Amino acid sequence: MFDDPRIERLRRSIGLRAPRRAGLPGDASAQCGSVDRAGATPPREAGVALLVRPRDTLEVLLIRRAELHGDPWSGHVALPGGRRAATDADLLATACRETREEVGIPLHAVGSLLGSLNEVAPSSPLLPPLVIAPFVLAVPPDTHAHPDPREVQAALWVPVDALRHPDAISEITVELPDASRAFPSLVYADYEIWGLTLVILQQFLALTADG
Repeated sequence: MFDDPRIERLRRSIGLRAPRRAGLPGDASAQCGSVDRAGATPPREAGVALLVRPRDTLEVLLIRRAELHGDPWSGHVALPGGRRAATDADLLATACRETREEVGIPLHAVGSLLGSLNEVAPSSPLLPPLVIAPFVLAVPPDTHAHPDPREVQAALWVPVDALRHPDAISEITVELPDASRAFPSLVYADYEIWGLTLVILQQFLALTADG
């Protein structure tokens, strides 16, 4: 689908590995979607799409989530994606459906799966139990995002090189119920990337350092 050596290098770097599955605290199986012997409710599952657009430089798509009451990630910078629906065949289908709904990109038609990254899960008890599967997909150079304002405030294609630049390294101070706490972050324009989105992007940057 893509006649671009950069995309093929990414496919080799990401596709030839088995992603690690995430366990949640107290989840002895460390397998998303499992139920323990006591019949405990399994963690919810989610899928996100890390979209790579090959232009003069490789770019990835970031979104700023809409401000929504009750959403613990309200207003955060994120990747397109969301929680699995009962009708989703798998978590890749979740990531593709959510990407279409949030930014209008039909990955079933234009996307090419490069591989999966390690699953991630919130470590904070303040956040809901959730296992997130990240998928890396290439999209054509002429792909544009059309955010649904009900879910997404803004969408921005960010050069991968900008995320690697030393000047992008920063930290963010977050007000928690008991105190303020600083977390590592990456900064691009007015986008401050931290938390699970940062963990996913760091995986991608590490795996594609030579790409």
